[in-house]
Amino acid sequence: MQIGITRELASGERRVALTPGGVRRLVEAGHAVYFEHAAGERSFYPDDEYLQAGAKQVFSAAEVWGRADLVAKVAAPTKAEYELLHPEQIVMGFFHLAVSPREAYQILLEKQVTAIGFEVIESMDGNLPVLSAISEIAGQMTVPIASHLLETESGGRGILLGGAPGIPPALVVILGAGIVGTHATRTAVGAGAQVIVLDQEINKLRRIHNEFGNRVATAMADRPTIERLVKAADVLIGAVLIHGGKAPHLVSEEMVRTMKPGSVILDISIDQGGCVATSRPTTLAQPTFVYSGVIHYCVPNMTANIARTATAALSHSSLPYLMRIANEGIDRALYHSPDLAKGVYTYNGQCVNPVIAEIFGAKPVEIYSLLGEQIWS
Repeated sequence: MQIGITRELASGERRVALTPGGVRRLVEAGHAVYFEHAAGERSFYPDDEYLQAGAKQVFSAAEVWGRADLVAKVAAPTKAEYELLHPEQIVMGFFHLAVSPREAYQILLEKQVTAIGFEVIESMDGNLPVLSAISEIAGQMTVPIASHLLETESGGRGILLGGAPGIPPALVVILGAGIVGTHATRTAVGAGAQVIVLDQEINKLRRIHNEFGNRVATAMADRPTIERLVKAADVLIGAVLIHGGKAPHLVSEEMVRTMKPGSVILDISIDQGGCVATSRPTTLAQPTFVYSGVIHYCVPNMTANIARTATAALSHSSLPYLMRIANEGIDRALYHSPDLAKGVYTYNGQCVNPVIAEIFGAKPVEIYSLLGEQIWS
């Protein structure tokens, strides 16, 4: 199979889909890998390393898209990249189609593209193996970012996250006890902050309690509790995940207005629309804005700021799925891997994801009914 790697075009995106090590494994398996010149440059993976791994260098995105049966990306295609798609092409990346414009969805159908979202690949135990790899990193990033934003120079309250002798630590409220929330909790506890974690699932809170004991308080995420703790928070971390769909606004505009001036919100759910009503997507170039005296950090691709680590994590977690498609072909790969099948948004012009179908007013097609007879060979 011919596999393409492009230089990402999304604002502030410095990651690349595959490391040279991942490319080497595909080449050794007999596949051709085409990479766009400087695709890995911003992650400090130079062209020479890809060439040494056996990849073939091209000098335009159009050539990558034109040659590749399968394109591995990080961010969803830009408008310019959507125009380069060709029929029956396979594209893998973080599409977050639930918050994408209808035009993107329609192009995928019209061009009969098989679009696989890294964020919705799901194992039998409910784990999201590719998304989790990035979420672990994002969770660790939240607390250092919050600590910096609390500084006076950043416009924050001018307080130290871990406090000092005779001075209590900051209160960090984490909304969501999933992968991001757990890693944010671990980092906040390590920094000496006072931490409260909220979630609507008792088993997730039980897991937090079992790991951190009395160092972390937990509470059910009902509206009165959210209202009370948002008001008290020095830092609010939104880490709500709705699998494949839009995040609900659990923190209202009125709640944000009750927060202390100079307090900080990090809405890590922003790539799904955000769980705070006042959030809007920002960029790494301009990561924050202030609303009602509260600093908001809402960067959808925040791990692009540690591009080399994030690229390695993405490459390691996505490579097994890329390899399976390349080795078996898309139909057999989907048939033999339920994890991968759950990650498909559109297949050859058909919407096969129930959540996305509902959002765009369509009727989903059962993916297994579309696979060809070669799955049996």
